[in-house]
Amino acid sequence: MTPWVLHRMRRFGPSRCEPAGVVVALGIPLWMFSLTTPLGAQLQPGSVGAALADAPGEAVYAAACANCHGVDGTGLAPTLVVFEEELPDFSDCDFAAREPDADWIAVAHEGGPVRGFSEMMPAFRGALTEEQLGRVMQYIRTLCTDPAWPRGELNLPRALLTEKAYPEDEWVLEVGVDLEGKGDLSGAYVYEQRFGSRSQIEVVVPYTWRRGGTGHDGDETHSADGVEHGIGDVVLAVKHALFHDLAKGTIVSLMGEVILPTGDYGAGLGAPGSELEAFMALGQILPGDAFLQAQAGAAVPLYDGGASEGFGRVLLGRTWTQGRWGRAWSPMLEVQAKRGLESGSEMRIDLVPQIQVSLNRRQHVLANVGVLVPAGREAARRPPLRLVAYILLDWFDGGFLEGW
Repeated sequence: MTPWVLHRMRRFGPSRCEPAGVVVALGIPLWMFSLTTPLGAQLQPGSVGAALADAPGEAVYAAACANCHGVDGTGLAPTLVVFEEELPDFSDCDFAAREPDADWIAVAHEGGPVRGFSEMMPAFRGALTEEQLGRVMQYIRTLCTDPAWPRGELNLPRALLTEKAYPEDEWVLEVGVDLEGKGDLSGAYVYEQRFGSRSQIEVVVPYTWRRGGTGHDGDETHSADGVEHGIGDVVLAVKHALFHDLAKGTIVSLMGEVILPTGDYGAGLGAPGSELEAFMALGQILPGDAFLQAQAGAAVPLYDGGASEGFGRVLLGRTWTQGRWGRAWSPMLEVQAKRGLESGSEMRIDLVPQIQVSLNRRQHVLANVGVLVPAGREAARRPPLRLVAYILLDWFDGGFLEGW
């Protein structure tokens, strides 16, 4: 979620792109004003916007951005702009395609601090309108010439259960605790890294604490005293986006994973063998900042006695922001259904109301909290209510302590 203007330029020194006399906050070259403005006159930002009112995005970019970011969008050398770090390269699809237009416009309109970046990135408000900045964004989008990269608008809020279709760079700390019964606690560390334009690898390392749980000894089951805890079954996965279309607001991915028997089966912390899982994931943008996500697949054990299972998850949500550019809130309702593939198996359904919120100004640190509510089962067989939550870092956009 790093805004394009300040990615990789978070520490600034004085620059000739700063406001100074008739150069103003836009960083517009002085020679452009000499054609229409008497030397020594103080140009008002509003008149700049009026002069560019009907200009195409490329012309607005040339006037307002190219003096620092270069005519071709690759950014001028640090020796020319006196920045400590390189300017972003708008033609680099790996960087540019990730970010939605709204984040780009927020920084251009309000300046760097709106997303936790340096105040050396000036605000364009009063000089250019949001509509003009929108035209600039349309032009900048043409600088990434590889259409294989999914756009950042398709990176929908992460659900608690449903796998999202967008390939991502992030780590997630998940936690769940039973609100009834013995209060069993589980957690997981999830690491995701994107590679290429559409693909991602994922590693999940679970950990479980069970109070007076059930252990296994060969084919025998016995009651365990005290607390059993340890690493569960590690998951290795690969995701690939098969289709994406921003105009339709749709992204579809295929994901496969292998679940390794790294947990202690004797303590009830894992399975006796490996398991394969494959599924399709869908993300769909809906009108009014709403969105739909869905996932469907099957899990097949590779050991004797294991039961194959089909599953599906559907989520509906909507995002609100505090003010025009502030904190994002995304309440969601998720429905999960699981059923064994053997004849006569019971359908198990869970409801998961939840809400995701951005924690910092850069909006790359997120949290989500919800409750897993088992539904449609007899009380004697119903699992306990479970509080589930995560905290997420989109590490491509900076460290955990940045952007607050």
